[in-house]
Amino acid sequence: MSTGPQAPVTASLQVGAQDDDLEKRLDDELTAFNATATGAGTPAPLSVRVTDSAGELVGGLTAWVWGSCCAVDMLWVREDQRHAGWGSRLLRAAEEESVRRGCTEVIVSSFTFQAPDFYRGHGYRETGRTDGIPGGHQDVHLHKTLGPAAR
Repeated sequence: MSTGPQAPVTASLQVGAQDDDLEKRLDDELTAFNATATGAGTPAPLSVRVTDSAGELVGGLTAWVWGSCCAVDMLWVREDQRHAGWGSRLLRAAEEESVRRGCTEVIVSSFTFQAPDFYRGHGYRETGRTDGIPGGHQDVHLHKTLGPAAR
């Protein structure tokens, strides 16, 4: 039971570089808060990997599934294999697995110098942009509804 605002504790503020312990703690705390606020549980990781006959990475996709939403974090294809269809296969595999896990939508963001047109070509629609990316670029936010009607 909360008793309202309390006096701040005496503490010190530290600014630094990467802090793995802090990142884990913040992730744990925010995940617990979000799960309670939404009832959607905790996010589950999703990954798709392509390797060549030598076992070298050709490309991959990482994402997370939370409730009915899948969020793509990263999609990458090795330079010598770009435009060979691997990106499309990775994305389709992630979408299919998302549907299998109960998702009805996917979200992703892509800088303007990356691949927003790739996602548009796969049925994603732009939902917004964020200015201020170095070099005068933007972060493009995209969304796709999944399911039989969307395919």
